[in-house]
Amino acid sequence: LLVMKQSLTEFKGSVNALVPYACFPEQSKGRLVAESESTTRNCFQRDRDRIIHSTAFRRLEYKTQVFVYHEGDYYRTRLTHSLEVAQIARSICKSLQLNEDLAEAVALSHDLGHPPFGHTGQNVLNRLMKGNGGFEHNKQSLRIVKLLEKRYPEFDGLNLTWEVMEGISKHSQDEDNPITSDKAVRFPSLEAQVADFADSIAYNAHDLDDGITSNLLDLGQLRKVALWKENEKKFDEKYTGLDFKLKKYQVVRSIINEVISDFRQATWKNLKQYQVGTVDDVRRAPIRIAAFGKEVAEKNKELKQFLHKNMYSHRKVLRMEFKAELMLEGIFKAYTKMPELLPELVQKDSKWGPRERRICDYVSGMTDRYAINEHRNLYSADGGN
Repeated sequence: LLVMKQSLTEFKGSVNALVPYACFPEQSKGRLVAESESTTRNCFQRDRDRIIHSTAFRRLEYKTQVFVYHEGDYYRTRLTHSLEVAQIARSICKSLQLNEDLAEAVALSHDLGHPPFGHTGQNVLNRLMKGNGGFEHNKQSLRIVKLLEKRYPEFDGLNLTWEVMEGISKHSQDEDNPITSDKAVRFPSLEAQVADFADSIAYNAHDLDDGITSNLLDLGQLRKVALWKENEKKFDEKYTGLDFKLKKYQVVRSIINEVISDFRQATWKNLKQYQVGTVDDVRRAPIRIAAFGKEVAEKNKELKQFLHKNMYSHRKVLRMEFKAELMLEGIFKAYTKMPELLPELVQKDSKWGPRERRICDYVSGMTDRYAINEHRNLYSADGGN
């Protein structure tokens, strides 16, 4: 019996390996609706599994990062991005002895509320919902996991733990944020902060990769950006005549390693400087504990600005954004003018909010492909029935 208990503890995650300021599953603040916990998984592992099996998570496969789904099978989607974020977050948490399961659950759920067509979709829906609460993807992610997913007879949503919802909310100041009730709390858990930084690290790295592959980025200009220039130089000195496609992978990989290494060191420094000993110390710290060092923060900022100027503002990307805006506006206006076009459940289930919010929920849940087809069905003479 003793051996069985020991094996079960190891299977559910060795909490003894965690630092005191990590989030321990047995100390979770619980769920909105009380449940009996699993005997084989801790609460954060269970949350991760619920997220992976959700409808919103599956839809991420056909939601845009930068490129719309039909532009190429190679390019990242919200799904592949979420998996990369989870991998980076777990890696960092393991090295810092934080709770990998919690960080992974936050990372996998952080983009559930993103609408079709990336940031363009968010901007369009926010404008269309002006006067009706607006639209913001972190708030929508919370709305999905608290209300919109329908998979359990006992409750709406996924009934995730307080700590995972805290990570999803990113401490936004609104009534749906689980942590703003305590005015002394300034930041979420360190695991949530790690997941947030992992998002930024993955975003920059894979947009570099996709931007080069798509020929949107000029290599001459890119080689003036410090992070790329310094890391490419390492491989030029080590190898002669290295195939550029192979070198690209290695340079991107090297950039990820550099920023993660710096992030770990800077975060350790803050932990010591501010004498962090508990999770509450993290939440009430005078600064955000998770951080880059000053030099790498500047390099990372330079890379972000370069990508914004040369990739996100590229005419090919802007052209697709223009078409996306027209499609989403057209769909939203059609549903507003004639609500009978909506699925019956969306029309009638008033507990999900007023009609405009239900329309917004429905449109934001669409994949790129579905939105394109729906616009064609609504406005083309040869559209579907």
